[in-house]
Amino acid sequence: MRISVIGATLGVGLALTNQARAAGHAVTAVGRSLPASLSPDLIHVQGTIEDPEVARRAVEGADAVAWCAGGHGFGPAFLKRVDWISRGTTSLIDAMRAEGVRRLAVVTGIGAGDSWGHGGALYDRLLLPLAVGALYADKDRQEAIVRASDLDWTIVRPGFLIDEPPRRRYGVHTDLTGLVAGPISRSDVADCLLRCLVDGEWLRETILICDSRTMA
Repeated sequence: MRISVIGATLGVGLALTNQARAAGHAVTAVGRSLPASLSPDLIHVQGTIEDPEVARRAVEGADAVAWCAGGHGFGPAFLKRVDWISRGTTSLIDAMRAEGVRRLAVVTGIGAGDSWGHGGALYDRLLLPLAVGALYADKDRQEAIVRASDLDWTIVRPGFLIDEPPRRRYGVHTDLTGLVAGPISRSDVADCLLRCLVDGEWLRETILICDSRTMA
Protein backbone atom coordinates (compact mmCIF):
# COMPACT_ATOMS: atom_id res chain seq x y z
CA MET A 1 0.00 0.00 0.00
CA ARG A 2 1.03 3.64 -0.28
CA ILE A 3 1.30 5.56 2.98
CA SER A 4 1.61 9.33 3.17
CA VAL A 5 3.60 10.48 6.20
CA ILE A 6 3.11 14.08 7.30
CA GLY A 7 6.29 15.09 9.11
CA ALA A 8 8.40 12.33 7.58
CA THR A 9 11.92 13.58 8.23
CA LEU A 10 12.19 13.55 12.04
CA GLY A 11 11.22 11.51 15.07
CA VAL A 12 8.16 9.29 14.78
CA GLY A 13 7.61 10.26 11.15
CA LEU A 14 11.10 9.18 10.15
CA ALA A 15 10.75 5.92 12.10
CA LEU A 16 7.43 5.23 10.37
CA THR A 17 8.89 6.00 6.95
CA ASN A 18 11.73 3.55 7.53
CA GLN A 19 9.52 0.81 8.96
CA ALA A 20 6.93 1.15 6.21
CA ARG A 21 9.59 0.89 3.51
CA ALA A 22 11.17 -2.11 5.25
CA ALA A 23 7.76 -3.82 5.23
CA GLY A 24 7.45 -3.28 1.48
CA HIS A 25 5.09 -0.30 1.45
CA ALA A 26 5.47 2.76 -0.76
CA VAL A 27 5.82 6.06 1.09
CA THR A 28 5.05 9.66 0.26
CA ALA A 29 7.28 11.77 2.51
CA VAL A 30 5.82 15.17 3.38
CA GLY A 31 7.66 17.92 5.23
CA ARG A 32 8.39 21.62 5.43
CA SER A 33 11.98 20.84 4.46
CA LEU A 34 13.19 17.59 2.95
CA PRO A 35 16.93 16.82 3.19
CA ALA A 36 18.84 15.72 0.12
CA SER A 37 19.74 12.51 1.96
CA LEU A 38 16.13 11.33 1.87
CA SER A 39 15.84 8.12 -0.12
CA PRO A 40 15.19 8.68 -3.85
CA ASP A 41 12.64 5.85 -3.95
CA LEU A 42 10.20 7.98 -1.93
CA ILE A 43 7.74 10.44 -3.38
CA HIS A 44 8.80 13.79 -1.91
CA VAL A 45 6.31 16.57 -1.18
CA GLN A 46 7.89 19.68 0.32
CA GLY A 47 5.89 22.46 1.92
CA THR A 48 3.42 23.17 4.69
CA ILE A 49 0.36 20.95 4.89
CA GLU A 50 -1.69 24.09 5.58
CA ASP A 51 -1.34 24.86 1.86
CA PRO A 52 -4.24 23.13 0.06
CA GLU A 53 -2.08 22.30 -2.97
CA VAL A 54 0.60 20.70 -0.78
CA ALA A 55 -2.12 18.73 1.02
CA ARG A 56 -3.57 17.54 -2.29
CA ARG A 57 -0.16 16.37 -3.53
CA ALA A 58 0.54 14.75 -0.17
CA VAL A 59 -2.47 12.42 -0.32
CA GLU A 60 -2.70 11.88 -4.07
CA GLY A 61 -2.58 8.14 -4.74
CA ALA A 62 -2.38 7.27 -1.04
CA ASP A 63 -4.18 4.39 0.66
CA ALA A 64 -3.62 5.78 4.16
CA VAL A 65 -2.19 8.87 5.86
CA ALA A 66 -0.26 9.33 9.10
CA TRP A 67 0.05 12.73 10.79
CA CYS A 68 3.36 12.76 12.70
CA ALA A 69 4.09 16.50 12.68
CA GLY A 70 3.98 18.63 15.80
CA GLY A 71 7.42 19.68 16.99
CA HIS A 72 7.28 23.48 17.08
CA GLY A 73 5.15 26.03 18.89
CA PHE A 74 6.37 25.81 22.48
CA GLY A 75 5.28 28.12 25.29
CA PRO A 76 2.40 28.61 27.73
CA ALA A 77 -1.05 28.84 26.19
CA PHE A 78 -1.86 32.07 28.02
CA LEU A 79 1.04 33.92 26.32
CA LYS A 80 0.77 32.71 22.74
CA ARG A 81 -1.53 30.89 20.35
CA VAL A 82 -0.51 28.01 18.12
CA ASP A 83 -2.92 27.09 15.34
CA TRP A 84 -0.86 25.56 12.53
CA ILE A 85 -1.67 22.01 13.69
CA SER A 86 -5.44 22.46 13.62
CA ARG A 87 -5.31 24.47 10.38
CA GLY A 88 -3.06 21.88 8.76
CA THR A 89 -5.32 19.05 9.90
CA THR A 90 -8.34 20.75 8.37
CA SER A 91 -6.45 21.18 5.10
CA LEU A 92 -5.35 17.54 5.16
CA ILE A 93 -8.84 16.19 5.84
CA ASP A 94 -10.30 18.32 3.04
CA ALA A 95 -7.69 16.92 0.65
CA MET A 96 -8.33 13.34 1.79
CA ARG A 97 -12.05 13.72 1.16
CA ALA A 98 -11.41 15.19 -2.30
CA GLU A 99 -9.01 12.36 -3.21
CA GLY A 100 -11.16 9.60 -1.70
CA VAL A 101 -8.59 8.59 0.95
CA ARG A 102 -10.25 7.38 4.15
CA ARG A 103 -7.69 5.93 6.59
CA LEU A 104 -6.02 8.45 8.89
CA ALA A 105 -3.86 7.97 11.99
CA VAL A 106 -2.92 11.09 13.96
CA VAL A 107 -0.21 11.35 16.61
CA THR A 108 -0.96 13.86 19.38
CA GLY A 109 0.49 13.13 22.83
CA ILE A 110 0.10 12.65 26.54
CA GLY A 111 -1.77 15.67 27.86
CA ALA A 112 -4.10 16.07 24.89
CA GLY A 113 -7.82 15.84 25.57
CA ASP A 114 -8.80 13.60 28.45
CA SER A 115 -5.23 12.31 28.83
CA TRP A 116 -4.46 15.51 30.76
CA GLY A 117 -3.68 14.49 34.33
CA HIS A 118 -2.10 11.17 33.35
CA GLY A 119 1.49 12.32 32.84
CA GLY A 120 2.66 12.55 36.43
CA ALA A 121 2.72 15.53 38.79
CA LEU A 122 5.77 17.33 37.37
CA TYR A 123 4.58 17.06 33.78
CA ASP A 124 0.92 17.85 34.46
CA ARG A 125 1.48 20.81 36.79
CA LEU A 126 4.62 22.44 35.35
CA LEU A 127 5.94 21.18 32.03
CA LEU A 128 2.62 20.85 30.21
CA PRO A 129 1.13 24.28 31.06
CA LEU A 130 4.40 26.25 31.01
CA ALA A 131 6.46 24.60 28.27
CA VAL A 132 4.02 23.08 25.76
CA GLY A 133 0.65 24.49 26.75
CA ALA A 134 0.16 26.41 23.49
CA LEU A 135 1.09 23.38 21.43
CA TYR A 136 -1.27 21.09 23.32
CA ALA A 137 -4.15 23.54 23.16
CA ASP A 138 -3.89 23.18 19.38
CA LYS A 139 -3.56 19.41 19.65
CA ASP A 140 -6.89 19.49 21.53
CA ARG A 141 -8.41 21.35 18.60
CA GLN A 142 -6.82 18.87 16.21
CA GLU A 143 -8.34 15.89 18.00
CA ALA A 144 -11.80 17.49 17.89
CA ILE A 145 -11.46 18.12 14.13
CA VAL A 146 -10.39 14.53 13.50
CA ARG A 147 -13.25 13.06 15.55
CA ALA A 148 -15.80 15.26 13.78
CA SER A 149 -14.64 14.03 10.37
CA ASP A 150 -16.26 11.18 8.47
CA LEU A 151 -12.89 9.48 7.92
CA ASP A 152 -11.69 6.16 9.32
CA TRP A 153 -9.46 7.71 11.96
CA THR A 154 -7.38 6.67 14.93
CA ILE A 155 -5.83 9.12 17.39
CA VAL A 156 -2.59 7.87 18.94
CA ARG A 157 -1.32 9.52 22.13
CA PRO A 158 2.20 8.37 23.00
CA GLY A 159 3.65 8.62 26.46
CA PHE A 160 7.07 10.29 26.81
CA LEU A 161 9.09 9.76 23.65
CA ILE A 162 12.55 8.20 23.80
CA ASP A 163 14.97 6.80 21.22
CA GLU A 164 15.27 3.02 21.52
CA PRO A 165 14.85 0.08 19.14
CA PRO A 166 11.29 -1.21 18.88
CA ARG A 167 10.20 -3.71 21.55
CA ARG A 168 6.64 -4.22 20.24
CA ARG A 169 5.42 -5.01 23.76
CA TYR A 170 3.90 -1.65 24.60
CA GLY A 171 0.59 -1.15 26.35
CA VAL A 172 -2.37 0.21 24.38
CA HIS A 173 -5.05 1.91 26.50
CA THR A 174 -8.49 3.33 25.84
CA ASP A 175 -9.43 3.47 29.54
CA LEU A 176 -7.07 5.83 31.38
CA THR A 177 -8.48 5.23 34.87
CA GLY A 178 -5.58 5.08 37.33
CA LEU A 179 -2.97 5.25 34.54
CA VAL A 180 0.19 7.34 34.73
CA ALA A 181 1.93 7.16 31.36
CA GLY A 182 5.55 6.12 31.04
CA PRO A 183 8.01 6.40 28.16
CA ILE A 184 7.72 4.81 24.75
CA SER A 185 10.23 4.68 21.92
CA ARG A 186 9.56 6.52 18.70
CA SER A 187 10.12 3.21 16.94
CA ASP A 188 7.28 1.59 18.89
CA VAL A 189 4.98 4.50 18.10
CA ALA A 190 5.78 3.91 14.43
CA ASP A 191 5.01 0.21 14.87
CA CYS A 192 1.63 1.11 16.37
CA LEU A 193 0.89 3.47 13.48
CA LEU A 194 1.62 0.73 10.96
CA ARG A 195 -0.83 -1.54 12.77
CA CYS A 196 -3.43 1.22 12.54
CA LEU A 197 -2.85 1.93 8.86
CA VAL A 198 -2.15 -1.51 7.46
CA ASP A 199 -4.18 -3.78 9.73
CA GLY A 200 -7.00 -1.36 10.52
CA GLU A 201 -6.65 -1.70 14.29
CA TRP A 202 -8.33 0.74 16.74
CA LEU A 203 -10.69 2.17 14.14
CA ARG A 204 -12.33 5.38 15.41
CA GLU A 205 -10.66 5.03 18.78
CA THR A 206 -8.34 7.26 20.78
CA ILE A 207 -5.52 5.26 22.33
CA LEU A 208 -2.67 6.02 24.72
CA ILE A 209 0.45 3.91 24.27
CA CYS A 210 3.43 3.51 26.58
CA ASP A 211 6.04 0.95 27.51
CA SER A 212 4.36 -1.86 29.42
CA ARG A 213 7.33 -2.01 31.80
CA THR A 214 6.63 1.44 33.22
CA MET A 215 2.88 1.73 33.66
CA ALA A 216 1.70 2.79 37.09
